Amino acid sequence: MATSTQQGPVGSARPELDLSGADWQSGSKGAGDVQIAFVEGFIAMRNGAAPGSPSLIFNPAEWRAFVINARAGAFDLT
Repeated sequence: MATSTQQGPVGSARPELDLSGADWQSGSKGAGDVQIAFVEGFIAMRNGAAPGSPSLIFNPAEWRAFVINARAGAFDLT
């Protein structure tokens, strides 16, 4: 089975997850949005407009911190 290119925070080890059969979920119906998949206890995130591009891989604690900060507006660049 093929594995995709994956990235995580600098210095952190990431497993080589097989994302070829992942059930990618989108938060909206629009093209080019962020998609996530839950695979082997990790959360993968990719650009829906470029599904072959590298996926970011989060462990559950990293994902929780990301979601909490996103909800708090920490990443609002507008």
